[in-house]
Amino acid sequence: MEKTLLAVDDEKSILMILDFVFGKKYKVVQKNNGQEAVQWLQQGNMPDVIVADMNMPEMNGFEFILQIRSSGLYRDVPLIMLSGNENTADKIKCLNAGADDYLIKPFNPEELEARINNIFRRMR
Repeated sequence: MEKTLLAVDDEKSILMILDFVFGKKYKVVQKNNGQEAVQWLQQGNMPDVIVADMNMPEMNGFEFILQIRSSGLYRDVPLIMLSGNENTADKIKCLNAGADDYLIKPFNPEELEARINNIFRRMR
């Protein structure tokens, strides 16, 4: 069965890269901010993995992590954050809040794929 990747970013170029790289293996669902993503989840959708940006309008990445992790349904969905900010404090804050990983933009799509595969391997 095809896995679903929920891509949450307000930058169209990032969504296009994620769709291009992961579109062969995953059904890629694109949302422009955390609020749109949460609404999509609340409609009963269940992604296999979420890749989300830190700096988004409406609901930032940190608020998004807290919202996802406070939900019993989505608590265990792998969540990888992307950020243009290399601030270590932000990274630590995200990881402590429940993100599984944190990549700095611009990122190598192959590295992101390897990190996602590692998470799935551990979950098996």
